[in-house]
Amino acid sequence: MDNNEDKDFDGWIEVKSNVHFTGRVPRIREGEIWWCAVGENVGIEINGKSDAFSRPVLVLKKLSKFGFLGVPLTSQEHHGSWYATFVYCNKKQYASLAQIRVFSVSRLYKKIGMIPNSDLQIVKDGFRNLYFE
Repeated sequence: MDNNEDKDFDGWIEVKSNVHFTGRVPRIREGEIWWCAVGENVGIEINGKSDAFSRPVLVLKKLSKFGFLGVPLTSQEHHGSWYATFVYCNKKQYASLAQIRVFSVSRLYKKIGMIPNSDLQIVKDGFRNLYFE
């Protein structure tokens, strides 16, 4: 768990306010990876990185033009049922299935790319296995 002294909640509140009031509504598609302002989160929740409090997030399911079910990605090696692994741009990516949540498209600010349907299916199967098996 992160040390509480390392938390920058004030910085995140400023970024979060800017994200909220930009009014951006980028178009998304399932299987896209975006830089997403995930935030400075609490306890075991996955954090964003850098001054933008962001990390790559995979669009798992588009819910509307305003929201989607997203899964944060990490390049740090992980094993077990809480992660689904695929390769993107010749680098292993680990979809953090336990951190899946609904995101507003307003949090998205730069599209990274798109994964093939076969890799999207790996993540979806991992989700089903973790939560419904």
